[in-house]
This record gives sequence, structure tokens and C-alpha cells, in this order.
Amino acid sequence: MKKILLLLAILPFTATAREAVVTSPDRQLVVTVSDEGPQATYSISLNDRQMVLPSALGFKADFGDFTRQLTITHEKKSHQSSTYEMRQTKQTVVRYEAATLTVDFENHQHQHMSVEFFVKNNDVAFRYLIPRQHDDNPKCAVIEHEATAFRLPEQTATFLCPQINPLTGWQRTKPSYEEEYTPDAPMAVPSRYGQGYTFPCLFRIPQQDAADAWVLISETGVDSQYCGSHLSDYHAASGYTVAFPQQGENNGIGSTAAAIPLPGQTPWRTITLAHSLRPIVETTIPYDVVEQRYEPSCDYKAGRYTWSWLIWQDNSVCWDDQLQFIDLAAAMGYEYYLVDGCWDTQIGRDRMPALSRYAQSKGVSLLLWYNSNGAWNDAPQTPRHCMNTALARQQEMAWLQQIGVKGIKVDFFGGDKQQTMQLYEDILADANRYGLQVIFHGCTLPRGWERMYPNFVSAEAVLASENVYFSDYHAAQEPFQLTMHPFCRNTVASMDWGGVIMNRYMSRDNRSRHQRQTSNVFELATAITNQAAIQCVAMQPNNLSELSQTELDFLRQLPTTWDETRLVDGYPGRYVVLARRHGSQWYIAALNAQKTPLRLTVDLSAFSGLTHLLIDAVDKKTKTTSTALLPLKKNKKGLQPLELQPNSGIVVY
Repeated sequence: MKKILLLLAILPFTATAREAVVTSPDRQLVVTVSDEGPQATYSISLNDRQMVLPSALGFKADFGDFTRQLTITHEKKSHQSSTYEMRQTKQTVVRYEAATLTVDFENHQHQHMSVEFFVKNNDVAFRYLIPRQHDDNPKCAVIEHEATAFRLPEQTATFLCPQINPLTGWQRTKPSYEEEYTPDAPMAVPSRYGQGYTFPCLFRIPQQDAADAWVLISETGVDSQYCGSHLSDYHAASGYTVAFPQQGENNGIGSTAAAIPLPGQTPWRTITLAHSLRPIVETTIPYDVVEQRYEPSCDYKAGRYTWSWLIWQDNSVCWDDQLQFIDLAAAMGYEYYLVDGCWDTQIGRDRMPALSRYAQSKGVSLLLWYNSNGAWNDAPQTPRHCMNTALARQQEMAWLQQIGVKGIKVDFFGGDKQQTMQLYEDILADANRYGLQVIFHGCTLPRGWERMYPNFVSAEAVLASENVYFSDYHAAQEPFQLTMHPFCRNTVASMDWGGVIMNRYMSRDNRSRHQRQTSNVFELATAITNQAAIQCVAMQPNNLSELSQTELDFLRQLPTTWDETRLVDGYPGRYVVLARRHGSQWYIAALNAQKTPLRLTVDLSAFSGLTHLLIDAVDKKTKTTSTALLPLKKNKKGLQPLELQPNSGIVVY
């Protein structure tokens, strides 16, 4: 008997693994958290099918290791319901119900952390909560890396944009979230630059006996208290993992880790899952789990802006050309005009008050461009060193407010380090004090910022319209890009694509250089499919006489804020049919990026007030294309057949 007791005493003790489970309000989505094995994991099933396989949870901090040997000690469940409003996203009023689960863990050093889950129908968000430990210490922490992973079934296809190496590209301005998406690629193919993928990341999971499943992974709630993250390359054993910034970002200055006060929390990782693309496109999860950080200092106005630089380029930033574009904005009834880089040297800072007064006399407000630098890249455009320090910002923004400027576009940021995230937040907070709205370019993905910062408008973070000007290759890629973004980039954050392009040729005379390869109605439809509360309509002065009255009338009445958004049909990179409501008026826009005509029958019975059809009409004799406005002739069931030629579009309104 003594020998048996001695043997039992020296055998290792293994506690029974624990699980915690939370289910979405409609009971279709199930999240399971487990401490079985060397790492804590979570998994997600949808309609009894596992969509996210057991994937690692945890992080490594300077005070403790939470990547292994974690034990569940407690769980707490609750239910949330809420209603909130936003003016500058795809939906004005958001109502949701969600189940929440907080799982407490202890590591082998008897240190503690928790994982908080927020689960809606089709949406999961989770983050780490980190308390102070023994003796109320430490009171701050450095998160060195995360083990957070996303394992998807082997047959999954990907729609991803690669993260590029730092200090590359023009004037060492990358990374800037401006690389090309690759559709329908296998997970095992390495990323183009070996640095993984930028958020958001879209995946399609084939199903043998049901509709394919779709998964969208991103993050939200990133502010000055953390760094921005991306996904690593795929590894068969671990899947994709959360990756922190590269050392070379921000010109090598600043840590790649995140420093937070304790108690504290990380940003939210978000996963949207569905058996159709509609919940992917319509998700509001980036905004549901964040809160407004400050009150708006004034009533910020949405609207449209014109922009000389896209076609007329650098030399257009001169007094006479700017007057032409201000007059164009006034003729179209637009609220804003964007003065691009080098205005301080090519127009003169001393003349800007007069330019602003001229614009205001026409009912137009100016937006001014700024270089974010700093010391993080070599972009030469001025004004420089006006946005990178608090003293410079406050002096500059006070002057902008004094001369009546209503917003700024700040370009050429340094990456995703916490130091750069601090700069974004500081610019936004200071701008709010002076009644300025903010657009970011050459930048990171916004992560819930429309709700967090009420004067934030939109960001580029996409291979944008300037590339259509730069090369015929990118002009040919425009249809693919603009049928990709409604399902990925633009569904998680407002996107400043940079212009509804109405010139046929990419030149000032509209006769030389390469052609735009989309139809006019395609371009008009992008004003609906691309979402930003202040939308660029990159018309040129010559367009006032060259466009038809139908086209001008549509562009004059174009709304930029939306009370509701619904996906009607589509496939990423091939085609999209998207409906948006402004007040009582619905707009349905369709784009075809395929090389063959697209024939669809769309059910319009759920959309009130539709009376007109804007299409590309082809003259049978001359083969020329023009924009035609036709009366809508849907049948008694509300069904409307649509036919879109390649690189063409349709608008129903």
C-alpha cells in the first residue's frame, strides 16, 4: 500500500481541461474556449460547421508569459443590446444584440488575464483584459507579441493584400496599405513580400452540401495605447497569427511592441462569418465595440469635393488653376475643394486667406493637404513639419480655423507602430479643437475611428485612383479593384478612393496619354459603391461642357451619407450590386469587372422610391457609348433584369 501511495505522489498531476461556450442571439454561431493542450484556444462554428478551427489565444508580456500553460479559472456571461448613431459610415442608426463571455485565465506563474468575447449574429470580437498582478503591480506592461491565431479549413481560398517591407517604394514611404489584392488564392501561397497581409482579410470556405462560407478578419479600437497589427503568412500548424509592426517602420524609430497601462486591454480582433456575402458587406462590428473618445467641437458637415491634382498634377497647385476648380465645385453645388501639396510654395501661404475667402464667396470651403513628416520618410511635398508636433499643429490649426478652412488631408505616415498610432490620434484630437475634419492618405487602415473620433472622415489605405492616372496597367485594374473593396477594405472602414473620374483620357486636354477603361456609368456608380462621408468627385473644368445633362444632374444631387446599406449581389473582384439609402431615397449601383457581359435579375420590391435607370447605351451604328436615363420598368413582382457590359455599370434610383 505504501508503494502505491508513493507512486501516486510522484506521478504528474493533470487537471481536467475546461471549456467555456458562448452562443450568438440566433443560436447559429458558437464560440468555444478551451484550456486543453499546451495553449489556450478558441474555435467558432456556424450552423454546426466549424469555420475557425481551434486557434491559439494569448500574448507574451514583459512581466509574464500567457502563450502557454493557461488554465481557465472562471467565466462570466451576459447579454448586451444597444442603439447608437454615426453620421459618416454606411449606416446611420445601428441596433444590435450580443452575447458576451469573459474567460479568466491563470498561467503557470499564477498570473492572470482574461479574454472578453462579444458575439452577435455573424460577428465575433475578442480582446485581452490585463489586470495588475500580485501586490497591485505591475502598473504598466509591454506586450511583446501575441499568440492570437486564426486557423481555417484546409480548402479555404483567400482574398488578401500583402504587407510590404518598410522604407520601400517612392521616397521610402511604404508601408501604406497600397498593394494589390489577389483573389481566390490558396492559403499555402506565401505573401508577395514575406511579411504577411494587411487587414482586413477575406476568406471563402467551400462547402460540399451548402453555400460557401465567408470569413472576414480584421481589428478595431486601435488607438494611441497600442500598435496596429496585421496577419502573418500562413503556417499549416498554427494558421495565421497576429503580427506586430516591422522594426524598419517609422524609419526604425520606436518599438515594435505595445506599451499599455494596467489595468488595460488590447484592441479587438474581429471575425465576421456567414454563408453569404451580405453579412460581410453589411457588418458594423468595427463600430459596435468601440466608444466615442471626445465630443465634436462643431457640427461637422459631409459633402463632395473636387480636386485638381488627380489629372492636372503638381503644376495645377497655382492660383489660377485653383480658382478654376473652386468655380467647378461651386457650379456643381459641392461643399468642398481640396488644395493639394506645395500650396505654401506654389501659391504662397500669404495668399491662402484670400483663396479661402474666394472659395467661401462661392459657397465652397477649402480642405488643405499636409505632409505628416516628421522623420519617417523622404516625401518632399510641403507643407512639412506642421503636423508632427503638438506646438506646430496648434499654431497651424489655429491659423486654418482663422481663415475658414474646414478640413485637412494628411499624407505619408510611417507605419503601424504605437508611436505612429499616437500621431494619428493627436492630429485628430487637436483638429477637433479647431473645427477641422481629417482625411488620411499614405496611411494605415482606420480601425473603428469613425465612431471613436467624430471629426475623422476617411482614409486612403488602398491602391487608389492616382494609379489610374499613373499607368495603363492600373487603369485596366480599376474595375477589379472597385468590385473588390465593397467586400473587404471598404466594408470595415470609410475609404477615400480619390475620385469619380469623368475624363476619358488621363490628361489635362482629355485627348492624350492613356484612356480610362471604364464607362461613364461605371464611374457614376462608384460614387455609390465607394463609401466616404466626404466624397471626391474628380471632375475637371472641361467636364462641365463635355458631360451630358443627365450625368451632370446625377453628380449634382449625389448624396454621401447613408442611412442603410444592403448587398444585393456580387462576388469579390468580379461584380457587385449594392443598395444604399439616403433618407427615403434608395440608390442601387452595379459594377461589372468581368470580360463578358453580366446578366442579372434583381428583386427591387424591397426598395421604395425607385423610378429611373442610368445605363450605358450603345449606338448600334456608330458603336459609341453614351449615358442614358430610362424609366424603370420592373414587373409586378418587382423583378428587374439588368445587363452590364464589361467595365460598365448601372445605377437605379
